[in-house]
Amino acid sequence: MTLKLKEKPEEIFRRHGGQLRMSKALASGITRYTLYALRDRGVVEQITRGIYRLRELPPLGNPDLVTVSLRFPRAVVCLVSALARHSITTQIPHAVSVAVPKDSRAPSLDYPPVKAHKFSHEAYEAGIEEHLLDGAPVKIYNPEKTLVDCFKFRNKIGMDVVLEALKLHKARNGFDLGKLLEYARICRVEKVMRPYLEAIL
Repeated sequence: MTLKLKEKPEEIFRRHGGQLRMSKALASGITRYTLYALRDRGVVEQITRGIYRLRELPPLGNPDLVTVSLRFPRAVVCLVSALARHSITTQIPHAVSVAVPKDSRAPSLDYPPVKAHKFSHEAYEAGIEEHLLDGAPVKIYNPEKTLVDCFKFRNKIGMDVVLEALKLHKARNGFDLGKLLEYARICRVEKVMRPYLEAIL
């Protein structure tokens, strides 16, 4: 049964920050036919499969993070992608690194490229922050949790990247040692991290 729209489809989009998943659009009363008509008239654009955005909005400042987050709401930006977002690396991510719960399906997109990492439930849940980027909610691990994850995945991203991030974060922001050690315990890298933390403090 089609819902009777009490407001224009464009208004529904604006109420949701200008972008909608198709499922959310349908639940809000916009039919597939209306959605495709809006796209064909140039009112909205399809930014990836199942995600539509008003063309009147300014260009996305963070297109890769926004696209991945809208397409995969449970994905949390992590590792080098999170380091870059927190400005504590000189690395330029070549893919969006995300964490997902170990029992979920790994996200995959043609563009932007996505590197998915499966985390245990406790490690996945710890340290998530939600940032509003270009009107879209994007989950990103906080700097301390990101540093701990980098230690855990040090063989994949390189110890030089991890140590650079640790030094940059300390120099620019200082860090919460209690938080670092708590996340290190959750991620089971406390023994690995302690000597580096003692050397840098």
